[in-house]
Formats: sequence, structure tokens, C-alpha cells
Amino acid sequence: MSTTESDEQSGGTPPPTPDWAAVQASPDFEELRKRLRGFVFPVTAGFLAWYLLYVLLASFAPDFMAIPVAGNINLGLILGLLQFVSTFAITVVYIRFADRKLDPLSSKIRDEIEGAK
Repeated sequence: MSTTESDEQSGGTPPPTPDWAAVQASPDFEELRKRLRGFVFPVTAGFLAWYLLYVLLASFAPDFMAIPVAGNINLGLILGLLQFVSTFAITVVYIRFADRKLDPLSSKIRDEIEGAK
């Protein structure tokens, strides 16, 4: 049974489709997009630069990466492990950022859309 048939049988009418172009053009949506891009682009550029630095050091400065730090642990190993640490740190920072800056605004937009139905 299709949604239309179900609505006709229950006596209800399907909810109106939101005007997505109007939602996208709204000041709240523009602000949400600005906030997201303001976080994502710089963090992505920073992480890619950090990763590229690691790859370049591993490729062109093997003597530097082989500097012993403690026992069999060298600088290359530590920098490699810091790649994982930085990934998890970015995740934690993004979650906090989204909770404070993105989620309240996206909830407001969603409530306005659902209230318009």
C-alpha cells in the first residue's frame, strides 16, 4: 500500500513538502553553513599539512626520523603515533564544537521545517 493510499484510508492528508530552496536561503541555514565551513576547512587543511609533513619527513629525512628517543623508540614512531592522537583529538574537538555551535542552530531549523508541516 502506498503512502497516498494509506493517507486516504486514514482520512489524513500528506504533510506539505517544505520549500527546500527557501530553507537553504534562510539566514539561519546560511549561518549554520558558515559555522561548519569555518571549522571544517581550517582543521582539514591543518591536518593534511601535518600528515604531509610526516610523509615528507619519512621520505626525505630518514636520519631525522631515526633519531632514538627511548630504547628502540625513535622519532618517526612517535610522530606516526601522534597522527592517530591528532585524529582522535580532532574528533573530540569537533563533537564539542557541534554540540555548542551547530546542534542548537540545526535543531532550530529542523523545528521550523517540521512546524511548517
